[in-house]
Amino acid sequence: MRPIPAALLLAAALPLSACAGLSHAPDVATGLVSHQLCSATFISGQDPDQTYREALAPVLGPFAGLVRHKVDRETGEVTARLGPLSRARAIYRGPLGCLVLRGAPPEPVVLHDAPATAPLLAPIAGPQIVTPQDPTLVAALDHAFAEPGKIRRNIKAVVIVHDGRVIAERYAPGVGPETPLHGWSMTKSATNALLGVLVAQGRLDMTKPAPVAEWADASDPRHVITPDDLLRMRSGLKLGDSSNASTNSAVDISARAMFAERDMAGFSAAAPLDGVPGQSFAYADGETLILSRIIRDLAGGDAAAVHAFMRRELFDKLGMAGAVLELDALGTPLGGSHLYAPARDWAKLGQLYVQDGVVGGERILPAGWVDYSARQTPGSERIGYGAGFWTERGEGWAVNHRRENGLPADSFMARGSFGQFMLVSPANRLVIVQMGPSNSVGGDIEGLFRLTRETLASIGAKP
Repeated sequence: MRPIPAALLLAAALPLSACAGLSHAPDVATGLVSHQLCSATFISGQDPDQTYREALAPVLGPFAGLVRHKVDRETGEVTARLGPLSRARAIYRGPLGCLVLRGAPPEPVVLHDAPATAPLLAPIAGPQIVTPQDPTLVAALDHAFAEPGKIRRNIKAVVIVHDGRVIAERYAPGVGPETPLHGWSMTKSATNALLGVLVAQGRLDMTKPAPVAEWADASDPRHVITPDDLLRMRSGLKLGDSSNASTNSAVDISARAMFAERDMAGFSAAAPLDGVPGQSFAYADGETLILSRIIRDLAGGDAAAVHAFMRRELFDKLGMAGAVLELDALGTPLGGSHLYAPARDWAKLGQLYVQDGVVGGERILPAGWVDYSARQTPGSERIGYGAGFWTERGEGWAVNHRRENGLPADSFMARGSFGQFMLVSPANRLVIVQMGPSNSVGGDIEGLFRLTRETLASIGAKP
């Protein structure tokens, strides 16, 4: 391809970089590209060019042809450039995932994880892919992977668990039961579980002022914000809107925190109030980044300690051997958006909630935590949100629409951008995972509706 003149790049990028006086849009774009391609290549083992076409180009929109990237497999690095405006470099750090370098590189992290013990959760499947015998489930998988129109669904994995066992699953070429897949905001539900662990251990009270240094002064109006407020997206902080990833995300405050800042949680915690704490609902990734730093601090305060905590207290107990929750330069998990895990591992997380937080006779989550998580947050009627999960246990157009289209009335779901879903229905003892970088409106939720209806029909359950 012929090189694009710098003046043209500048003219194309100016509307974003000038929006609201911000100049960080190019850095967000290159940070996004370098990070996502690094993770896809070195964590998921996916083709970076295919990932760019399927998962990044639709988000970048008219800028997709302007960003250049280079993958260096020998050094484990990915660079992305937007002409003379911005350059970003992401590095692969093994169990810590990928990191976009901003400022001085972090010191090497020496992990001190204890050897993984046998999972408490009973196995959900053997090593072989579970091919269903029920024609209804076979048809459901066929429908899930069909590409009927110009808009690509790009389904990578479907896993259906009933009564604690996989009853059907299918994967796209190049993907299998052990392939870590990006959950995007499904990660918030894993953060919910980590918070639940801390509550069960008596180390965190969700109803008291959050342990955030920036708000420690009782005269600070943000001092009253609780972890519950942050988990329910009603802190009142001015953190943008993460509910609809698009080209406009380049100027979103939370996107800047994740892809253009070294200290993601610190940047988010510095945000001023834009509403009333405990009353103003606004879905923003920055709230979960602040919670992630709270988890890090309570776990020991650094990357090694929080990594050991996550593995010891959650992932290992569920047998989520393939899970990688990425950390920033200060050791804070990207708890709002960057857990990579095989579809089966996502299903294991869902099974924890089907079983009311108890696995192998051990209570991992506090009594009542599952119902607390699924209880609709006042003010979230536009989307139907609980505490780290989207929920059908409420009211409003969105909830009614999802229930009318087949989602069980007791169900709730982890939901991530571009079509990542983990549906949990305790009443039906059911978990459905559907993942892939869909370009469909609503992230192919229509496909989830159909998959759920057909699965319920197969197991003889009712919505």
